[in-house]
Amino acid sequence: MGAQLRVYKQKISSAQTTKKITKAMELIAASRIQKAQARVRASSPFARAVTRAVSAVATHSNVEHPLTREPEQIRRSAVVIFASDRGLAGAFNAQILREGLEVGELLRSEGREPVYYLVGRKAVGYFQFRQMQSAAEWTGDTDTPHFHTAEQISEVLLDAFDRGGEHGGVDEITLVYNRFVSMMTQTPERVRLLPLEVVEAEEDTASSQVYPLYEFEPDAEVVLDALLPVYVQSRIFNALLQSSAAKHAATQKAMKSASDNADKLITDYTRLRNNARQAEITQQIAEIVGGADALAS
Repeated sequence: MGAQLRVYKQKISSAQTTKKITKAMELIAASRIQKAQARVRASSPFARAVTRAVSAVATHSNVEHPLTREPEQIRRSAVVIFASDRGLAGAFNAQILREGLEVGELLRSEGREPVYYLVGRKAVGYFQFRQMQSAAEWTGDTDTPHFHTAEQISEVLLDAFDRGGEHGGVDEITLVYNRFVSMMTQTPERVRLLPLEVVEAEEDTASSQVYPLYEFEPDAEVVLDALLPVYVQSRIFNALLQSSAAKHAATQKAMKSASDNADKLITDYTRLRNNARQAEITQQIAEIVGGADALAS
């Protein structure tokens, strides 16, 4: 009985230590979510301004640009998967990796070869463990993303897109990342980045604003050359920020669940310890009574 009591005490102590760690991680994730959401909100005005500028050039000019022209045949498609560098986030990385691989299978069924670009150590480790090939990898900047990471990613993707699938590049780029919906919900999102689809071109039509006829200086093609890389960088940076906010929310949810499970374990082991202690006391009383009866007889 004494050994059983020691085992239960050790398990209770272990659960209490685990609860302290998970509770601290839950509070840290909660504080980081607010910062991540603030960064998403701060980046939105610039992204909308760039989108409106690209929309104006694409709508009011007839220029043929490589980033806006639909290729005759799409041979290779880039799939950019935004995972995280750290775990302990529930199904965050599993669901985005599953979504990215589903996009790859869909592309193969359409006769296109998927080319994977990975962001985050969890995605890199997943592909290395299964001996799957990736074209490029970026790690170490997923918790609090910096804009230079988005610049590096966009530079590599634009270079591959400029080469085209016929010359070892890609003809299409798709972003796959977790979008922050709420503290309890993070949904996988897939966005076709290139060839460019200006999805917000008619965003301000409800305001009945009449747009003027634009004149581009020096010409529309030069303006597109300057604007579209910035547009791509802003979309990639937004995906990084969304993924970061979703990861912190998933971490908080997972750590809260772990803390609740630790509480349940502590309650269960405390009950078992009390039962074992009561059984030991009962046994000791029975032994004393039995010894006294033997002496009396």
